Amino acid sequence: MFDLQGFVASAAAFLVAFVAAGLFTAAFKVIYQWVTPYDEAKLIREGNVAAALALGGALIGYVLPLASALSHTVSLLEFCAWAALAGVIQIAAFTLIRMTVMKDVSARIERGELAAGVYLSSISLAVGLINAACMTS
Repeated sequence: MFDLQGFVASAAAFLVAFVAAGLFTAAFKVIYQWVTPYDEAKLIREGNVAAALALGGALIGYVLPLASALSHTVSLLEFCAWAALAGVIQIAAFTLIRMTVMKDVSARIERGELAAGVYLSSISLAVGLINAACMTS
């Protein structure tokens, strides 16, 4: 038999978690685009694939630990703390790459160099996977 009360309680928890994750993702996107020295939105509108790859990788790299946090936390407050930490780590990774390994990343992304976009995307995904795995212990 279908447990309507159980479903309603679970659906409400789902909606709260989904909305919280969506808000954190939107906030991360805004902050990440503010931190990057180039205008992703403009570049993507102009068809710059490197910028789209870099931003897309950062978003996926951020959402991976969010998914882990949603699966492993017991409260909304705990999820929010992990979500904030995941964003800080993702932005720190970009900043570290920009200041050490690829100091010319801005110019390369603005020129649409796919290698730079793929590299940034790969770093973001790797950081996100490690971040997500660390949240499971």
